[in-house]
Amino acid sequence: MTLFDLAEKNVARNLSRYALYVGTTIFSIIIYFTFATLKHSGEISALAETSKQISGLMSASTFILLIFVALFIAYSNAFFLRGRKREVGLYSLLGVRKKQIGQLLLFENLVIGAVSLIVGIGLGVVGANALLQVLLRLMSSDLSIGFAFSRSALVETFLVFLGIFLFTSFQGYRVIYRFKLIDLFHADKKGEDVPKANVFAALGGVVTLAVAYWLALQDLTSPLWRMLSLAMPLLIIGLTVVGSALLFHSVLVFILGRMKANENWSWRRLNVLTTSQLLYRIRGNAKTLTLISIISATAITAGGAIFSLYYYAEENVTSFAPYTFAWEGDARPIDADVIAEVDVWKKTVRVPDEYGEREYGVIDESTYRQLVDGLDWEEPTALSGNEVRLVDPFFDERFNDEMNQVEVDGTTYPVKERIEATPLNVMTFGGIFLVTRDDVYAAIDGDAVSYHAVKVADYKDQAALSERLSGLPSFSSATDLYRDTMAVNGALLFVGSFLGLVFLVATGSVIYFKTMTEAEADRATYAVLRKVGISKRDIKQTIRHQVAVVFLAPYVLGLLHASVALIAFSRLFAMDFTVPVVVWMTVYSAIYALYYVLTVRRFTKSVL
Repeated sequence: MTLFDLAEKNVARNLSRYALYVGTTIFSIIIYFTFATLKHSGEISALAETSKQISGLMSASTFILLIFVALFIAYSNAFFLRGRKREVGLYSLLGVRKKQIGQLLLFENLVIGAVSLIVGIGLGVVGANALLQVLLRLMSSDLSIGFAFSRSALVETFLVFLGIFLFTSFQGYRVIYRFKLIDLFHADKKGEDVPKANVFAALGGVVTLAVAYWLALQDLTSPLWRMLSLAMPLLIIGLTVVGSALLFHSVLVFILGRMKANENWSWRRLNVLTTSQLLYRIRGNAKTLTLISIISATAITAGGAIFSLYYYAEENVTSFAPYTFAWEGDARPIDADVIAEVDVWKKTVRVPDEYGEREYGVIDESTYRQLVDGLDWEEPTALSGNEVRLVDPFFDERFNDEMNQVEVDGTTYPVKERIEATPLNVMTFGGIFLVTRDDVYAAIDGDAVSYHAVKVADYKDQAALSERLSGLPSFSSATDLYRDTMAVNGALLFVGSFLGLVFLVATGSVIYFKTMTEAEADRATYAVLRKVGISKRDIKQTIRHQVAVVFLAPYVLGLLHASVALIAFSRLFAMDFTVPVVVWMTVYSAIYALYYVLTVRRFTKSVL
């Protein structure tokens, strides 16, 4: 029997151990191949004309995915090597030369890599087309594309993952040269070196995170932002990482130590065993848990923010283009179901402010009422005297002062109310304008310019009409704005969702691998417990509690980081992210819960 034959048999015998690793790797290959196809395929050129950012977005996504998957595969392979060191030591003890053992490990990794690569690319060719349809749906595109296949994407994916698998294979080859025989037999008893917990380190972790959260929730107009400028985000990220590390190194260890020292609690059932093993696992895996919490926070924050922008995309379109079409000039024939049509005469005035002068558009009250009626908005209150209504869709109380009056050509006009919802298309009419009584409007000096606004039914489906009218002066189209907005946000959601899913699957797999490695080391402990009469029910409960803490600690911390970050983003964009963020977090949590259930079942089966 050759070494390669033995490697094949070892892989087949340990298939259950490698199943999740291979599955995660295959999923990563499928996603990478899909992104590469979108980047390279000539059949996607029509899509690129719709959104120029897509090619660059896919290039950046493939790079991020490449780095993350390479780290994941290398990290996962290190777990498998750690679990195999006793076996490697046994080979060495039986007289097998180190070179041959190294070749055996290299062949095993190459077999796993080859299977993952072949299956991943095979499914990727099919899956890329299905995912492309998902992308088109998210982008609200009616583009029809046949079977998309890119030879460049195939070659790129093959070479990238071949390089990763070769690296991890040689990593396994070198492992036996770096350890003594006694180290190989005791490898499963070693955890990561971490500092011992103390009160000051624990307190420092809590304070550091509290300061990071406080800084993140500061308004952009605060003195701290003005003082630190671009260094502020870096400071927040740095404090969050340090605080997370201290939490796992010291805070949780300190809490578990206090719990273990409490005899009334510690000696109930198997609590003393639970806390003792958790102390080791938290202490021994602090670096990994910190990394997982940061990755989870990044994935949840990015996904939640992107999904929120997508969720409110249509609302943002109608806020900037309430009428389907608008242009400068007279009415044109519209071959669509017209809901409302308004002629708008606008004058332009210059209003002095603290920076000099600013141009404002002016329309009369009758026209404003026609515009509002066409949109089925609430009837506005009547103006009296020289009162004006200030319409400012860009107003932000953090950066703008409230205006109580405006001065035009020496005449003061009191502002009756300020309204942020504009009934005029911003791209045609400009953002800020004043509404005056009809007689006041007539008295204002200046030439009036004629505009026309049209609202039609099914504005999303008026691409042909929009194209026909596009040559008109100052033309704006809600149809085009919706298409472009959905193209960008849909592509972002597609990339963010699948990158987040890869991050989630990979982090869940890492916790699974670590937990199962520790389960093998704890098998003798649980065997002793069974012999002294501890029931299976109590042991299963202990396993559930231990695994829950290992899963929940980084996830809850990541969720907390993400919640603070998303609150900051919602304030920045002045939008309510509650609904989309809750939906995103629920989906993320459900998938994470599946990993927890799988890990508990595998752990229980391994030790009982």
